[in-house]
Amino acid sequence: MTFVLYVSSHFARLSTALQILIFLPLTLATLSQRAFLLLSLLLSVHSLIHGTLIMFWPGSKALSFLQVPMHSFLLLVCFNIFSSPVNPWLLTAADAWGKMLAFSGPLFILLEGVSSLLVVQRAGQIGKELVAEGESYQLGLLVGTAVAYVSSAWWIVVSYPAAASSPLASTLLGAALCAFFFLSCIGFVLRRTNVVESSGMALFIAYNLWLCGMGSSDDEKSVFDSALSYAPLLPNLMPHFVALLNFIRHTLPKPVLFALSYRLMILQLASRILPTIGADSFDDTYGVDDTWEDRPTSALTRLLLTYRQSIFVTVYSHLLLLDPSSQVWSRWMLIFFTLLIWSVELLVSSGEDDVGKRLD
Repeated sequence: MTFVLYVSSHFARLSTALQILIFLPLTLATLSQRAFLLLSLLLSVHSLIHGTLIMFWPGSKALSFLQVPMHSFLLLVCFNIFSSPVNPWLLTAADAWGKMLAFSGPLFILLEGVSSLLVVQRAGQIGKELVAEGESYQLGLLVGTAVAYVSSAWWIVVSYPAAASSPLASTLLGAALCAFFFLSCIGFVLRRTNVVESSGMALFIAYNLWLCGMGSSDDEKSVFDSALSYAPLLPNLMPHFVALLNFIRHTLPKPVLFALSYRLMILQLASRILPTIGADSFDDTYGVDDTWEDRPTSALTRLLLTYRQSIFVTVYSHLLLLDPSSQVWSRWMLIFFTLLIWSVELLVSSGEDDVGKRLD
């Protein structure tokens, strides 16, 4: 019975996430931007209430099931509101929410950049510990970092025609690669970075360059079109399935989904790393008794995880509001901002390798 309840709870959470993924672009594509903003605002308020209830009743499984019909209800409410003249107060609230999302763009870039660098540096620290444990780990890390370097180089070469579509874009690409190369060399000379951290940064740059050029390429062929052409069964139902698949393909923008998945994943990983920041050898011993909860970063982590659905709705809404050119410029800002904070970290960090320090 416990297993069935566990599976059902996770299925309810997955259903909730899928509803948010589909309902927001559906509203934006079929109604208007104001309707989309109103739905986003309603979903955000609902997720805040849901997160607060989880904070007071953390062990309750019923909350996961209770919120499943709420998103469909809010979608119907939004469609019903915009089927007739809309109350000016609702339009004002939607516009204010849109301005708040627009102004929060730099904050999202800052959080994504800091979180990405934090995860890459933690991977580098784990690599140092593994190297200290034996030569077999050292060989594995060398092979892994070599694969990461080659993969990032191939990724950059493949993305170059679309990412460097203008002289300014090609100049920025060259400047980013040169800055990464020189920062890696400086970090190696000062012994303040390693190949694991550097290869992680290379993958980060390659990923963002790929997203810069992803919006301009529309040469992908539908896999479902070729597959469905060999499915003669149920000829009356196949056109409806094809129409549904095409709607989902065109309603859910792929660059936004990739950016959303990466941003949420990197924030999740960074939130797990935050409680261990600033730990010394005494803190490691102190943390054995499960007293890490007293650290301020642990409280921040708990807060982020409790209201992760609100972060999901806000980040997704902000990404959907960006036009292709805005998405490209935000990617360039993210690349150079991350390189900037990496350079500052290389200059101010200690040159000593705390290899023996245990990570929690």
